[in-house]
Amino acid sequence: QLQLVESRGGLVQPGGSLTLSCAASGATLDYYSVGWFRQAPGKEREGVSCISSRGGSISYADSVKGRFKISRDNAKNTVYLQMNSLKPEDTAVYFCAATLQWCSSPANMPFWGKGTLVTVSS
Repeated sequence: QLQLVESRGGLVQPGGSLTLSCAASGATLDYYSVGWFRQAPGKEREGVSCISSRGGSISYADSVKGRFKISRDNAKNTVYLQMNSLKPEDTAVYFCAATLQWCSSPANMPFWGKGTLVTVSS
């Protein structure tokens, strides 16, 4: 059974950067598309970015385009989310999730990490 664990988030000042990692165990990530999602207080969980199994296809939410970068290292069974120029509105619990298809709505992603809190504040 695939298990996902996000790295620790934290408090970041506006304009700052943070890189999250999503480490897999129990199975290889080689065949899975992996997505990053986030959920802000009082809001629904939303997709942030997705990367295909070999990294050939990548997508970003409009709100993070040009600021976030998703990548993966299949040899390390890990996917990364590099977040730059962070804004207070990026504050949320960030989750990674995996699927054998392409990333879709949260309800259709079968494997999830427990999430990590990222707070952007001065």
